Amino acid sequence: MQGATIEFDRLTKRFGGVDAVQELSFRVEPGVVTGFLGPNGAGKTTSLRSLLGLVRPTSGRATFDGRRYAELERPLATVGTALEASSFHAGRTGREHLRVVAAAAGIPGRRAEEVLEQVGLGQAGRRRVGGYSLGMRQRLGLAVALLGDPGVLVLDEPINGLDPEGIRWIRGLLRGFAADGRTVLVSSHLLSEVQQTVDRVVVIAKGRLAYQGALEGLGGGEPRVRVDSPDRGALIRALGSAATPAPDGRGLLVDGLGSDEVGGLAYAAGVQLSHLAPEGQVLEDRFLALVGGAASGEEVAR
Repeated sequence: MQGATIEFDRLTKRFGGVDAVQELSFRVEPGVVTGFLGPNGAGKTTSLRSLLGLVRPTSGRATFDGRRYAELERPLATVGTALEASSFHAGRTGREHLRVVAAAAGIPGRRAEEVLEQVGLGQAGRRRVGGYSLGMRQRLGLAVALLGDPGVLVLDEPINGLDPEGIRWIRGLLRGFAADGRTVLVSSHLLSEVQQTVDRVVVIAKGRLAYQGALEGLGGGEPRVRVDSPDRGALIRALGSAATPAPDGRGLLVDGLGSDEVGGLAYAAGVQLSHLAPEGQVLEDRFLALVGGAASGEEVAR
């Protein structure tokens, strides 16, 4: 399944006298992981709910390859979504929940077993959802999103509640999804949660677009990447003079190259990486400057 281009075109949503989202326009292309960032109350959830037909925009539109969600012939095979980690019947098992969703969408029941294994809930699928931890409910929500083997994933705060192993797992899942040529849009209110996962970012504040582009572009200057490998000597040879040991001893710092370029050099040299991310402090400072003091009427919609 190939990804679709998501497009927000001057999307505006007003609740009473409060503009939760204002003239929001951006595109999300297949083949990369796009982070949708902003503080709590910035308008992220309202935007995603508008994209998925759960909220009717006051004006503007949000589409998948030019079609609104309601116009998709097979929605679950086109778009997999996970917006709420708590919207499950507590008395049903994880497997039962998935089978109900699959039956309603005309998806073979065997997919329930497949996606439970894919998200690491193979055994837990026999347990009632009421006994699930937040992290397990997050995984079940992802299983629902994957049921139709979609070309697009739209996820709202998917890392919330996951332990470090779970966060590493979901990073691999999202990157693999994008590497297959599919589309990934993942929201978060914390840059630090997603900066090792995303390739491009869209930042909103007070319901308006504040930035869109490459993650490194948030730094406002030459990119800097922190990278490490179990075989650090081989990594140094692969990167040459571009890399210098980090002062804190945690890997190497590479100036002037983006994450994709550093990763490409390591891949070409056959070097396994244990860490690859834009250097956080510059990005975090820039991100906070963009969204500082931001608040909007999104809470009205909750």
